[in-house]
Amino acid sequence: MPPEATDRHPQQTFSATGVSRWEPQAFTDLPEIPLVTAQDIQPLVPGLDLWDCWPLAHEDGRTVVHAGRTWWFFLSSPIFPDPVTRHGFARIRLLSRGADGWRDHGNALPDGLNPGTREWAGSAVLHDDGRAVTLFYTVAGRRDGPFSFEQRLFAVPGTLGPQGPEGWQTPEEIIVADGVRYIADRQEIEAPEPGTIKGFRDPAWFRDPATGVAHIVFTASAAWDDNRFNGIVGVATWDGTCWALGDPVIEAIGVNNELERPNVHFRDGRYYLFWSTQRHTFNPQAVPGPNGIYGAVADSFSGPWRAINGSGLVAANPATEQTQTYSWWVTGEDEVWSFVDYWGMQGRALADHPELLRAQFGGTAAPVFRLRFAGDAVTVAAD
Repeated sequence: MPPEATDRHPQQTFSATGVSRWEPQAFTDLPEIPLVTAQDIQPLVPGLDLWDCWPLAHEDGRTVVHAGRTWWFFLSSPIFPDPVTRHGFARIRLLSRGADGWRDHGNALPDGLNPGTREWAGSAVLHDDGRAVTLFYTVAGRRDGPFSFEQRLFAVPGTLGPQGPEGWQTPEEIIVADGVRYIADRQEIEAPEPGTIKGFRDPAWFRDPATGVAHIVFTASAAWDDNRFNGIVGVATWDGTCWALGDPVIEAIGVNNELERPNVHFRDGRYYLFWSTQRHTFNPQAVPGPNGIYGAVADSFSGPWRAINGSGLVAANPATEQTQTYSWWVTGEDEVWSFVDYWGMQGRALADHPELLRAQFGGTAAPVFRLRFAGDAVTVAAD
């Protein structure tokens, strides 16, 4: 377990001079994600909603194919009348996909293993020995504490067996928020406004091919500024013995509260950092962007990072269906995976049509699309 934050980071102030800033000035000629249709709404596990997903991947980012199948982790919960309720009951579910379609393998982690009350998103890596697996994930709440939105970053060692990832051992907390760069807050609140909770979640593995060094990027909130909109992307680096918390990679203070599910990829000598965000997490006094996948590009992992496509926007939900999908994850094969959120709204608002809360929530994997990389430009590839 890492030492207490006060021992690890004795500094009391932090200057964000070296942190790359994301502050888009305009969003024009919005690239659109393909439209979701009724034929795309195919439940994968009866009785469950599924959302944020990520594959078991090799250390270099390629998706693992084992026993003729790819192996996917989804957040899952029972189906509730109001899908927002799902976040309070989330478990990580293991599924696999092969020539015969999807198979459900049950909850990824055994009951009672999680030190919190919910299991939130992360990443999974098959190490180069071909056997050892590490699941990085977000522990929400504390098992014996009051209900909260506190988030902590954990790693769980396992192995790749005949039936996929298995043999999970005791989860270990890999880093702690220092309260100087990263907000450390128990967030003991019952019903926060959507998009307002503070982040220390979504750990995503990346090994830098230029240095061989492994990093974790994650969603976080800036501790050095009291702006309500203080989303940042954080980083931790493996120093050979433990994960060392580093300075943030990207900051969007005054612009956006949540830069979710960050993940990094190396393509043709450049580094691409992607994240997901939504219109309602933008500061109304800033330039508001659509629900979409965003990103930054750099010539080295240490930055500086510049906005992809000038604004940072890679692809948005269609203007006619702005909430159809969310939580985009880029694979080593340049595929983009997400889940179906509120689709087929046809201009209707949930506030005016509460009956659509359940009827139009997808709760399943969304159609996959691909990206095309060309320097600082990243676009949706044509079919």
